[in-house]
Amino acid sequence: MEAEELIESLVRALMFIAGVVGNNWLAVSSLPKALSGLRTNEILFINLAISNLITNYLVDLPDTMADFAGSWFLGETYCGVFRFSADLSETSSIFTTFFISIFWHQKLVGSLKRGGGPVRLDSLRLVAFLLAGSWTVAVVFSLPHFFFVKVEGSNETELDCVDYFPDVIAGQTYEIIYLTLANALPLAGIITISVQIVITLLQNYKRVKGHETELSKKKDATRIDEKRKGVDAVPQGRPSSKTRSPNLAGQPDALPRPTQVSAKAGSRIHVRAAKSVVAVASVFLVCWLTHLLLRITSNVSMSPIAVEVASYLAASYTCVIPYIFLSGVKKLSCACHS
Repeated sequence: MEAEELIESLVRALMFIAGVVGNNWLAVSSLPKALSGLRTNEILFINLAISNLITNYLVDLPDTMADFAGSWFLGETYCGVFRFSADLSETSSIFTTFFISIFWHQKLVGSLKRGGGPVRLDSLRLVAFLLAGSWTVAVVFSLPHFFFVKVEGSNETELDCVDYFPDVIAGQTYEIIYLTLANALPLAGIITISVQIVITLLQNYKRVKGHETELSKKKDATRIDEKRKGVDAVPQGRPSSKTRSPNLAGQPDALPRPTQVSAKAGSRIHVRAAKSVVAVASVFLVCWLTHLLLRITSNVSMSPIAVEVASYLAASYTCVIPYIFLSGVKKLSCACHS
């Protein structure tokens, strides 16, 4: 094995290890203590982890083994499983990321504009229906790859597992439909939702800043009025406002209500969660938009280099995304349980 091929194989192996650790970690940390406590965000994270683990175990691992072996050695039967699993996991992962973006956008808007409360995707039945539909679409689009594959190469030591459609027009038609419905449309949806999240966050930031400025002006005005009135303005025998004892209810006058505290904490959680979703969407955009363009390029010119780069991009997405959720959304969700 040449040095360049060895480096590529090592990179693929490291990506496989990172993906397995990250996605297993995300799945285990998303499991609720009791089945009755299962919520939408946990279902979506578990589904995303399962989708990515299909890529890790059934695509990245055999691909890494083939890289080290210098040739595809798993036969034509597993070649079909390999190609089927690749598109199955990619499609499911894309749709799950789309659903996660919608869910956290709803939670963010509900928290900042409506003071919290349930959103549509809090319904587990609706989420189960959406995920079942996405897996059905993924299976339908992946089935042709199970049958129309072959192992080819210039000699017996450089075999490779590739898609092979007997009819070129049929293969191109399939690719166009698949890339449009299972890649381009969800990608456009994730970008649109991410833009809406950013706009909502900016509007909230301006609103908070304006509120803080208004409070600061009121405090300054109050301080000036107190200085003008002086100490003599305070009636004898009554404590001043600075030393006033708690009210009849036994609570200080300025103490915020528990509902206000919980609402503010929930808003902070949703804001930070939404920022994590935007970070995921940014990585998603870079990986899958490039992946989509390379798939189109390889479909037109049949470039093996484009196919290889697209494969690396898909693998990089599955090994990076779980860590973003673990450090942002999922970490904060765990804090909510306690």
